[in-house]
This record gives sequence, structure tokens and C-alpha cells, in this order.
Amino acid sequence: MARISLSTSIMVAATWLFCGAAQAQSFGLPQPLPNPPAAPSAAGAPSEEDAALDPRLRRQVVAYPTDEAPGTIIIDTPHTYLYFVLGNGRALRYGIGVGREGFTWSGVKAVVRKAEWPDWIPPQEMIARQPYLPRFVAGGPGNPLGARALYLGGSAYRIHGTNDPSTIGKHVSSGCIRLTNEDVIDLYDRVRIGAKVVVLPQVGAPTRAASTAAPSARGRERMSFNAGSLPALY
Repeated sequence: MARISLSTSIMVAATWLFCGAAQAQSFGLPQPLPNPPAAPSAAGAPSEEDAALDPRLRRQVVAYPTDEAPGTIIIDTPHTYLYFVLGNGRALRYGIGVGREGFTWSGVKAVVRKAEWPDWIPPQEMIARQPYLPRFVAGGPGNPLGARALYLGGSAYRIHGTNDPSTIGKHVSSGCIRLTNEDVIDLYDRVRIGAKVVVLPQVGAPTRAASTAAPSARGRERMSFNAGSLPALY
């Protein structure tokens, strides 16, 4: 008799627990999760460089109808944007730094070479006017060309990184196009040798012809140099 009573008690208790849990669920009471929620991923967090940029200058996919083929680069000089054409009316847009007044240019070029952490060798005419400049700067974080460089055929211009991301969105260079190091690495991995580069003119301002894209000696002579850093030459 004792055994029957004990078994009956256990069955009653189990039934009560089951019904109680079902009632709690039906009334929307909190239920324990089978597994704890995963910790938020840091992958989506903006980088230090990205967080420092104006939101409009951050890398993003945008609507951009164009007849240019996917893989083409379009430099919007007036608005300091670089578009990498994706096709289907879309493009990947990057914020850039462009040539300052008197140093903008326009035309069509092609990417003829790519380099990772490129070295910088000042032109001889620049050294003649500024003999204190280094003759050679090895590639690295302190190099004015930044993490990557895309060389444009028939000119001395490049699309490259920068060790001064505060210049993005400004007209500051001697004609070269600069991106943050993070963005130029992203672009570098997408662009193929031979890619078409279309540089739009600065509206309402004189521009150099694409065939004479190299910075003039007079322009180089006016470039500033700070003792604590290398000049933003390109």
C-alpha cells in the first residue's frame, strides 16, 4: 500500500509541474532559453578610420546608373567620391581626397600597375628645390602613399592610401587620388590591371588635360613640408 501511495504521489507531482509549465507558457510568462544568446559580433563595428569619417564619405553601395562597364573606376572630383561600378545601376562609393585648386585634372586613364605598401622616391626636380627631403622612403605606415597604390598609365598620378585620413573629403593633393588605407586595400583587391579610370572635371575650375597629368615643377616647388611629417605630395 505504501508503494502505491508513493507512486501515486510522484505521478500527481509530475502532472502538476507539467500543467503548471503549460499554463505559464499560455499566459506568456518568461520561459528559460535552451541556450544563452550569442554575444554580439564585433565584425560589424566600424573601424577607427571609418568612425572618424563623415558618414557620407564611408564606403557604401549606392545607386549609380552609368553606361560604364562593371569594374570601371569613376572619380567624381567635385564631390570627392570614387565610384567602383558594380553593374545593374549600382556602384561601391568611397570618400576620397583630390587635387587642390590648380591641381585637378580630368580624362580617361587605365590602371597599369598595382603595388602593396609602395616605396616613395621624390622626383629629382623636387629634391633640387627641397634638398632636405628624403631620397627614399620605404613602404610602411609612415609613407605618404599609404597601404596600396594603383598607377595610372601615361601620367605620374596614382590612386593610393594615406597616412593622414583627415584629408579625405578635401581638395589637398597635387592631383593624385587618395583613400583611407582601409578603403584603398578594399579597392585594390577589386580592381584589375587594365581597368578603366574616368576622372570627371572640377566644375567651374581650370583643370589639367589628361595628357599632361604629371604635376608641374612649379606645382611641386610650392608643396609644403612639415618637419614632423612627410608632405602630402601625391
